[in-house]
Amino acid sequence: MKIVLPVHHFPPRYTAGAELYTFRLARWLHTHGHDVEIVCVETIDWRSEKNDLSVKQDTYEDLPVWRVDLHITDDRWWPRNYDNPLLGEWFANYLAQSQPDLVHFQAGYLIGNAPLRATHAAGIPTALTLHDYWFLCPRTTLQRGDGSLCTKIPDDPAGCAWCMKLEGRRYRLADTLTQGRASHTVGNIVLQKERDQIARRRINLLAALALPDAVIVPSRFLGSQFAPYVDAERLYVSKLGIDLTPFQGIHHGTSNDVLRIGFTGQIAQHKGIHLLIEAFRKIQSGKQAIELHIHGGLDRYPRYVHRLRRMAANDERIFFHGRFENSDVATILHRLDVNVVPSTWYENSPLSILEAHAAGTPVVTSAMGGMAELVRDGIDGLHFQPNDVDDLTRQLQRLINEPMLLAQIRVGVPLPRSIDEEMQQLLNIYRNLIIQPDQHLQGVA
Repeated sequence: MKIVLPVHHFPPRYTAGAELYTFRLARWLHTHGHDVEIVCVETIDWRSEKNDLSVKQDTYEDLPVWRVDLHITDDRWWPRNYDNPLLGEWFANYLAQSQPDLVHFQAGYLIGNAPLRATHAAGIPTALTLHDYWFLCPRTTLQRGDGSLCTKIPDDPAGCAWCMKLEGRRYRLADTLTQGRASHTVGNIVLQKERDQIARRRINLLAALALPDAVIVPSRFLGSQFAPYVDAERLYVSKLGIDLTPFQGIHHGTSNDVLRIGFTGQIAQHKGIHLLIEAFRKIQSGKQAIELHIHGGLDRYPRYVHRLRRMAANDERIFFHGRFENSDVATILHRLDVNVVPSTWYENSPLSILEAHAAGTPVVTSAMGGMAELVRDGIDGLHFQPNDVDDLTRQLQRLINEPMLLAQIRVGVPLPRSIDEEMQQLLNIYRNLIIQPDQHLQGVA
């Protein structure tokens, strides 16, 4: 099969979850004899003198990659960040030349719905894997501007317009003083322009969700958020798989002398590393030596990293190791006693949890979203209340106060699904879309 994988970004410059997932998918398909090409956005100039784009063809680890540079003249509210007609036109021409058997979109951010429409118009079977909530939420994460979680998408787009403004202190103060009532009044009057833009965005993107022949979600939680907007016969749950080979034959390098707590992943505020540092410094360790090892790139969000270093306050037990190679993940995780996933948003299916499980390392995680779905509290890891430093401290303290707890949950750590198992399910979906493009299998777990 010839398969095109559009995604918002791609390595080597970008290495977050969706980017790495797309790379792993492309590499597996390529290794197993399929013809694969990736289309991604490489750069965006939000203050360009004119609206246009440029595209260069590249190769990354033997994979053909089309890297798009977008040039946009307007501000953040301008709709071309989700519906860029220039990108749709280029993509239509690309499809006419490339002639793929199937296009498998990853998420939607930056790529937008114009390429989706172009693929649908060309009659090419189409799959869409959702990695976040971008189609439903202008902020992508279902996390409000003040850091709180969105428990229900507002019926009135004014609520989303107000949410976007909550990053500003005066709006947060107004929200607090009016117990949230300001969102309706201000959103409909003062933020009328933004409300209308979000209303158009919502109409546009919900219509786009009707175009793919298959919508794939890696967690039941994510599927539940999109179930009202996607026909059941097109919605598939396909749990992520990983390459288990690097984790075989490596033994835990931990000891009873030091309790090594870790974090692996993107160093960004929504990942909650600040909660982990604060909780770690509150632990009453007594005679037990403890260390915190933070693994992840330190250059993408320098202000946040500066905040984290201030919180660490030169604590010699806290180590910032910086960026790591994928080939080093198994070794890093085998050296940890426990890996912490303290995200403050509804994570979908974090690779950091799956990789920790592959290494036999228990996980302490926020009790929400796909994180709670992957970690069984008290069996193979521990849950703490989201965004609650004291509860995270309590759970980490238990690892010291209850000497048998760590060994108990380590025994319960499950082996995650292999990438081969996941890919076989995807290939079955692909083949059915290609052979019977107008008929869909029932979504499967």
